[in-house]
Amino acid sequence: MARRKRHEEDHQNHEAWAIPYGDLVTLLLAFFVTMYSISSVNAGKYRAVSDSLHAAFNGTPRSPLPVQVGSSAGNLGESLPINEVNRIFSAGLPAYARMPLSRANGTERVGQATPGSIDPDDVENRARAEYELALSARLKQMETGVNGALNTLVKDGTVTVRRRGDNLEVQISTDILFTSGDAQLGPRAAAALQALAGALNQWPNSVRVEGHTDDRPIHTALFPSNWELSAARAASVVHLFADNGVAPQRMSVVGFGEYSPLQSNDSVAGRNANRRVTVTILGRGEAAQPTVSRNTGAKP
Repeated sequence: MARRKRHEEDHQNHEAWAIPYGDLVTLLLAFFVTMYSISSVNAGKYRAVSDSLHAAFNGTPRSPLPVQVGSSAGNLGESLPINEVNRIFSAGLPAYARMPLSRANGTERVGQATPGSIDPDDVENRARAEYELALSARLKQMETGVNGALNTLVKDGTVTVRRRGDNLEVQISTDILFTSGDAQLGPRAAAALQALAGALNQWPNSVRVEGHTDDRPIHTALFPSNWELSAARAASVVHLFADNGVAPQRMSVVGFGEYSPLQSNDSVAGRNANRRVTVTILGRGEAAQPTVSRNTGAKP
């Protein structure tokens, strides 16, 4: 009997370790699959599952299923309040793409979104639509302000205010601004331009002042050609704006001479229409802040 017992001990199974090893590998595989599955969380689905579990254990869910995020771009027809318009423009165009739309109390506003809960492309499209809506609202408010400041001149046709693309143009006949061949502003012109400067001070947009003449040649010591005359007239308007509070860094001067006519110069009416100063308020352009250099004491 003792001899048979020793024979059984000589044939013990030496591969018993494979069973716990296989269990360990299976657990590791399940662990890594679980970690991979939760590495990218969809906040909407996660909240839906969370509310389902909460309803199963505690009662009614706390948020609707599925979770509604943002609003559609098709509902952007409502007017934005002025503080919202100014806030969007002060933030600047590069920042709007990171701001999804949300809807509250019947008005469009910019809200914060949970990462992963919305499509980034959809967010950018809706934010761009909001920016365009704000741009249109801002231009409309500027147009209303300019028309109010120049109401009398607009009514008699001396001043024309119109939208052109993303810009607002204020076209002023030089008949009320300058005498023939001169770039000095008259008293009536000063009053009108001061009223316009007051309207421009309400907005930070860049302003381009353009001078135009008819095709009648000029050759004087001050103005060898219509280039110099048109530029000098635009510069006179810019100086008056600056004296009335419009920041100089917002403004630029352009002299077109006779090379951008509105009508033919073959008639008196056509030449009168071509002699003008156009103040263009750039809808998308805001004045750049001046760069301030500090003296560090270093010698050049």
